[in-house]
Amino acid sequence: MNGPEIHVEVAPALHLFVPAARRAGATPLGTDGVSTLGHVIESLGVPLTEVGSLVVDGSAVPVSHIPKAGETVSVREVERPQRVPGAPLRFLLDVHLGTLARRLRLLGVDTAYESTDIGDPALAARSAAERRVMLSRDRGLLRRRELWAGAFVYSTRPDDQLHDVLDRFAPDLHPWTRCTACNGLLRQATKEELSGQLKHGTRRSYDIFAQCTECGRAYWKGAHHDQLEAIVERALAEHG
Repeated sequence: MNGPEIHVEVAPALHLFVPAARRAGATPLGTDGVSTLGHVIESLGVPLTEVGSLVVDGSAVPVSHIPKAGETVSVREVERPQRVPGAPLRFLLDVHLGTLARRLRLLGVDTAYESTDIGDPALAARSAAERRVMLSRDRGLLRRRELWAGAFVYSTRPDDQLHDVLDRFAPDLHPWTRCTACNGLLRQATKEELSGQLKHGTRRSYDIFAQCTECGRAYWKGAHHDQLEAIVERALAEHG
């Protein structure tokens, strides 16, 4: 670009999005004189979903600000807990985050999830239509203008992903109230109501059941309950 030169300083929490040369304080950047500051920051690789504020020469400015020669821009990370006004806090996860989706549902967090790749336009449209925060590791998806809200998932490890989402958004937790398969609400159910779904050993060994009000799936404290309970207890201890 041959327009005005500015200096840009990216917060350490956002360094993974920019080249190593831009991780050492304020570095020079040429602009075209017409693009917004939001566009300039995205061109560096930083999704605007991860930007908490843009500060120019000590004053906060909107993403629509047009940079002027000599300005120093500080790109700051999102403050936590992040508040998302305008709708109840709900999430939408892309195809790569199935384990995270199931764990959020286990904690009673309203979490939609696409188990097949329906494409970025369809995901962004659903985020907007249902007012859900889009969680993804796909920077291109998070740059789509039609998104209602979004957030980058920084880790590839489910334990770290869950901790990060709970720390960033602080959703209300209501464990054991949602179906981990479809996100429907659970209700208490009797053994007799579910007898047609249960194997003989399950009918003999368990007495307390729940059923999804949407897909009808049955739940009981089976072989994996201790592992799931550990996830719930850890989440409640750290974020409850």
